[in-house]
Amino acid sequence: MKRFEDLTLQDDFMFCKVMQNPYFCKKLIEIILSDTIGRITYISVQHNIKTYEQAKSVRFDVLVQTENGKFYDVEMQVSNERNIPKRMRFYQAALDISFLDKGNSYNNLNDSFIIFICLFDVIGKNRPIYTFENICLEDKNISLQDGTKKVIINAEAFENTKDKELKDFLTYLKTGKAKNQFTRGIEEMIQTVKQNEQARQEYRLLSTFEMDARDKGFSEGTYNNKRETAKLMKMEKCDNDFIMRITGLSEAEIEKL
Repeated sequence: MKRFEDLTLQDDFMFCKVMQNPYFCKKLIEIILSDTIGRITYISVQHNIKTYEQAKSVRFDVLVQTENGKFYDVEMQVSNERNIPKRMRFYQAALDISFLDKGNSYNNLNDSFIIFICLFDVIGKNRPIYTFENICLEDKNISLQDGTKKVIINAEAFENTKDKELKDFLTYLKTGKAKNQFTRGIEEMIQTVKQNEQARQEYRLLSTFEMDARDKGFSEGTYNNKRETAKLMKMEKCDNDFIMRITGLSEAEIEKL
């Protein structure tokens, strides 16, 4: 794990800290989509969703809902695990299942956008942005209108980016050079987070937990390990939401510790 002082926007921990700020979160989504998204009513970082008991759970980096009900999942992807398209498909499904209440009509499914910000070119066509939606193969002018869009950002192509704001953001992401007010604001926030002792403790605890989990594997055998981590976090006066996010334990389980 990186030293806390060396973290940048590329790192999940710092990306989530910055995206907890509604201004930066809203502005980034609007730059990526070239559209306004309305007021944000809900932001959750490292949001765990388990669709049903036997299913693989999903942890979204940043999950956002706006006042018009639309959902935006924003992921930072540093390493190329060659599974992004299928992961996006699964994330979309998990989001739909978890937010469609039993008995609700399918038409109640909210519009959703799955956005992956990648430091590499997933598709391999050297475009800075790839936007996908379901269209009719027989007539490309007909959209399925199922309310879903998937967007993949390729930060590798920052020099080819025509949109000025997106180019400035991708340049900052890849090189660390803040060229406009938005990226300078992000850089200032990152420096502020680095001065925050509670954030430093959170990162240390997260690093410890992730290393333990990697050593032991995410099996039932790690349940006690999660409990021990949660106990330690309670002693450090971390709030329950943060403990739930890091360990995956329920609030009831944490209260019993």
